[in-house]
Amino acid sequence: MESKVIRSLRKERTGLVVSSKMDKTIVVRVERKVKHPLYGKYVKKATKFTAHDDKNDCNQGDTVRIMETRPISKNKCWRLVEIIERAK
Repeated sequence: MESKVIRSLRKERTGLVVSSKMDKTIVVRVERKVKHPLYGKYVKKATKFTAHDDKNDCNQGDTVRIMETRPISKNKCWRLVEIIERAK
């Protein structure tokens, strides 16, 4: 029963594939807007996540959704859920 509760708490992010050169691994850049504490202006900040792409489906420039998962390697604890939009 407890495992179902934990599964629903997994984080999901949507981002752009920056690199797909590694085998079964993609690098996804996720952007967010943060309000500056003093000036109040919104600033873009970005984080890169390495995600597991089991079928080597993704290419550079694709928009994808990734989900948090167990650690797969030293830096990889996200996996590909779906490709939202292919690169043109």
